[in-house]
Amino acid sequence: MALARLHGGPLDGQIIPLGDADDKLIVPYSETQVVYNRRGDAQNTGDTDGPTEIDYWYDEALEEINPSDD
Repeated sequence: MALARLHGGPLDGQIIPLGDADDKLIVPYSETQVVYNRRGDAQNTGDTDGPTEIDYWYDEALEEINPSDD
């Protein structure tokens, strides 16, 4: 299993499990979804260098993100 490392946007710095490596990753966030696009090649693809990581960079939110007033 690969890991997606997210850059930018509201999920910056998060690492999430990635079943299939697509060029676009749509992730639920609050009451909307955010879109991250793949950049670069997979890292750590060998047998002994840890889990494979793929970088994804923030592109857009499918709806406006409003911070909570809490």
